Amino acid sequence: MLAGVSADYYLRLERGRDRNPSVQVLESIARVLQLDDEHLAYLLKLVADTPRQRRRRQRKETVPAGALKLLGSLVQPAFIEGRYFDILASNSLARALSPSLAEGGNQLRDLFLNPAEQALHPDWENITECFVANLRQAVGTDIDDPRFIELTGELSLASVRFRQLWARHDVRGQRGTPIRLNHPQVGELTLNRERLGIAGADGLMLVVFHPDTGSSDAEKLTLLAAAGLPAVREPQAVQPVNI
Repeated sequence: MLAGVSADYYLRLERGRDRNPSVQVLESIARVLQLDDEHLAYLLKLVADTPRQRRRRQRKETVPAGALKLLGSLVQPAFIEGRYFDILASNSLARALSPSLAEGGNQLRDLFLNPAEQALHPDWENITECFVANLRQAVGTDIDDPRFIELTGELSLASVRFRQLWARHDVRGQRGTPIRLNHPQVGELTLNRERLGIAGADGLMLVVFHPDTGSSDAEKLTLLAAAGLPAVREPQAVQPVNI
């Protein structure tokens, strides 16, 4: 009633029977449901007129040569991630910060299934909320992408926490923000986390961790770089756990 649409029409929208609602109707519903700008943008994207291209094969994500050169020149921990948080490349300091940031890893998988990675993050619950909300925003309407199906299927089966968060349908973009880490060798440190888009590489992001100048966190990061200390606790296999 508040949105100015009938209950029957709203039910048709909710069940996907009306696939061409007007922008005005969607904006009115979003206003009544108190959706923020990100959720409204996501809603409009789901019903956009542009046809969704079905992906019959997994899309290969290739890092441009220039981005690899930049990554190698950075003195801060840095890595390049794909659309679904796959690690496509990383520098040595990133791997010293966390072994899971090695090429071939996946941040979502490690956050939910690797106890050593979970111990690295004192704010693990908040971080998992953010990652899952960003995953839903990243996938948009491409729900038949083989990589997306593979990843969400594995995490849904192996992690209660992931299933709970995925069922909430939160949508949120990641922004530059401080992140706390509990490194087993240098202790707790807070680093600023920046995600920068790579031109000409759709969905690829350069992620850089950097401390505040002159802080104790900067000193710890310098120690980590000088000693080449890996973030290793007791060796543990990455196994599914119900969290």
